[in-house]
Amino acid sequence: MSRENFYWRIFLVVMVALVLVGGAFAGVVEAREGGDLLIGIGTDPESLDPIEASSSPAAMVMLHVVEPLFDMTEDGEIVPLLAEGYEADEEGKVFDIFLKEGITFHDGSYFNAEVVKFNLERMIEEEAPFSFLIDSIDEIEVVDDYTVRLKMEEPFAPIIAHLSHNFVSMVSPEAVEEYGEDFAMNIVGTGPFVFEEWTRGEEVILSRNDDYWGDKAYVDTVTFKIIPEDSTRVVMLETGEIHAAMRVPPRDSTRLADNEDLSVVETSSLRTIYIGMHNQREPFNDVRVRQAVNYAVDKESIVYSIMDGAGRPSDAPISPDIFGYFEQEKYEYNPDRARELLAEAGYEDGLEVSFHYPAGRYMMDETIAQAVQSQLADVGITANLINLEWAAYLDMLEQAPEDAEHDMYLLGWGTVTGDADYGLYALFHSSQWAPAGNDYSYLGHDRVDELLHLARVTPDEESRLDYYEEVMALIWEEAPWLFLHSEVQIDGVSNNVAGLIHHPRENIIAREAYFVE
Repeated sequence: MSRENFYWRIFLVVMVALVLVGGAFAGVVEAREGGDLLIGIGTDPESLDPIEASSSPAAMVMLHVVEPLFDMTEDGEIVPLLAEGYEADEEGKVFDIFLKEGITFHDGSYFNAEVVKFNLERMIEEEAPFSFLIDSIDEIEVVDDYTVRLKMEEPFAPIIAHLSHNFVSMVSPEAVEEYGEDFAMNIVGTGPFVFEEWTRGEEVILSRNDDYWGDKAYVDTVTFKIIPEDSTRVVMLETGEIHAAMRVPPRDSTRLADNEDLSVVETSSLRTIYIGMHNQREPFNDVRVRQAVNYAVDKESIVYSIMDGAGRPSDAPISPDIFGYFEQEKYEYNPDRARELLAEAGYEDGLEVSFHYPAGRYMMDETIAQAVQSQLADVGITANLINLEWAAYLDMLEQAPEDAEHDMYLLGWGTVTGDADYGLYALFHSSQWAPAGNDYSYLGHDRVDELLHLARVTPDEESRLDYYEEVMALIWEEAPWLFLHSEVQIDGVSNNVAGLIHHPRENIIAREAYFVE
């Protein structure tokens, strides 16, 4: 792909790939107000406070309640949301953000420049899991009630894309002060829905914001039902207990599509699934062992046998259609080469490691973990599987290298800004080692750090691509992960519901949803 195409395709992420529609969508229908919408998801949010949240399930619930300054449309375009627009100086070090006027939070307090300053500073000062998105900002200045000036010592190329992230959303300062440590259970934003109730492990209930500043939602309430088992979500959709289900297993999608009361929606995802390895301690502090793991696992078989083709074997640490992606030569399935590398590293008699994984978070995650375990055993690696509930799983991972329990862990990362900075800096730069950030593999490579820094402070797209081309090859060779695949999002929907947005950020969005007869 030419570099010119990369430049344009930063805003052209592949969207909805296939929609198998039933009778309810065959013609034009009039939106009907009212009703209680039930959406089945696999895991409970870990938090609903933007400075504590760190996963897509949390983001999907939050985006209905809180809003960022900018947004990414279903077409992959970054557009103003709470902002009207922006201007940047020639060096790319100063950004003036112009805000919409007349917006209030759910508690009646006003949205303005002071609120933006409060939220951005809160995220940076509290060292939130995703503070790397904006921590290059050195000064936040309130120019007037509806203009905020962001100043940086160096240019920061992806800043506007980063300001579209759901975890850089605006919350009410008054509510933060009122609820204190309980704010995560009492989140107050500007969005089309108001937070009502969260029963952990069971459901989160939101109600329509009748005073919303934009187009008001149709449904009265949206309830996100926490249903970890894939098969249970599918059955509940078939029996009408929920109206939409995320992560339908590929094996069930054909049956659902044949049901005249249901539809199946497949959406290209920005998410890469991988198995990280603890690079700072034995045995994975030896690159030969990490490469051996990559040769030992048949990624093609996982995608085409276990997932029925609902994915794409990885040829880079990020998905295609992201600015900065460069294809690498795949680690082909080669158990003999894996055994050779293990022997060279001194493990000819095998080795034993822990392998943590979640269940219900990613497509076929438990089945994939078991398949990887079996294939590693074939080359002499005993991987002891340990399953944890999602919130506990994240707590386990968010530890400094010396305190980490894990040797291997299964995780996914969606590059939701469409820019490689988000997909690479957050997971491979040494400054992002847990608990400060989201890097749980702890690569620690000086040249990788240097290139990732240069790529984010260089405004010129051609130069940025040069840096990403080099760093991508380095990361691939160092193999801090077992590179698995990119996901396809498969959702099931009842045909008496229309208007749901199936977003490539791995969200089902209900702000335009309505019931039809």
